[in-house]
Amino acid sequence: PAVMNASLTASPVARGELVLQPMWDLLRVEEVLLSPVLPASYAFLAHVLLCLPYLALDALGAVSPQVRLWRLSAGSGPPPTLRQWFLCCGRILRAYLTSVLPLTALLQGLRSPELPERAPSCGQLLLEVSACLLLFDTFFFAWHLCLHRTPWLYRNIHQLHHQHRQPFALSAQDASAAELLSLLLLAMASAWLVGCHPLSEAVFHLLNTWLAVEDHCGYNLPWALHRLLPFMGGAPYHQDHHVLYRGNYAPYFTHWDRLFGTYCPSVKDTS
Repeated sequence: PAVMNASLTASPVARGELVLQPMWDLLRVEEVLLSPVLPASYAFLAHVLLCLPYLALDALGAVSPQVRLWRLSAGSGPPPTLRQWFLCCGRILRAYLTSVLPLTALLQGLRSPELPERAPSCGQLLLEVSACLLLFDTFFFAWHLCLHRTPWLYRNIHQLHHQHRQPFALSAQDASAAELLSLLLLAMASAWLVGCHPLSEAVFHLLNTWLAVEDHCGYNLPWALHRLLPFMGGAPYHQDHHVLYRGNYAPYFTHWDRLFGTYCPSVKDTS
């Protein structure tokens, strides 16, 4: 009976860990997770792969009136061409190879060489990922505001990203090497400050990339996250930032812009 009682007491945690344990056992390969090229390669490949559905939408826009109606820039011009996609991808890849990869490889070498054997529980993963997103959103808001309010920073770091008045998915990372590196470092710092389990950190980086892609996609899709969650900005909110060159500085949530008076109502507020 004592053994049975102990088993029942531990079962909620055990069940939570067992859900993710097989995935963690599969991913817990030290040669991969501690590789110096992992942070940069994971960030780049995740970004490109998450952009592919929007590349398909841009292609469908040439033949589908419904897809064209979903575009935030409907009536103002065609979607980006395949050549624009390739040129954008080339610029991003060059920035990663020349700047992001060397520094993140150095920082990766400073990580603990030991990986936990146990997976996080589902509740732990959810809590850690949510905390990372909120923390990164705060860091990004402050840094983004500085980039716009300081002329030297804007000209030398952020202006390149604003070449896209009407952004498309891949352009989420079409920025100067300094800006790309700063944002990746902010994401890594967020996970470090929260004290994430490596699996939680990987999920956070994936969600962070997906939200950035969705913000820049140029579509106000019926199933977009900002239509389901009123505290999210989404693509309309961020495209207004690219059109106005001011306001809507937070990447995902709207609370900081509302608190600091930099919120600009977007088309989603009136549609």
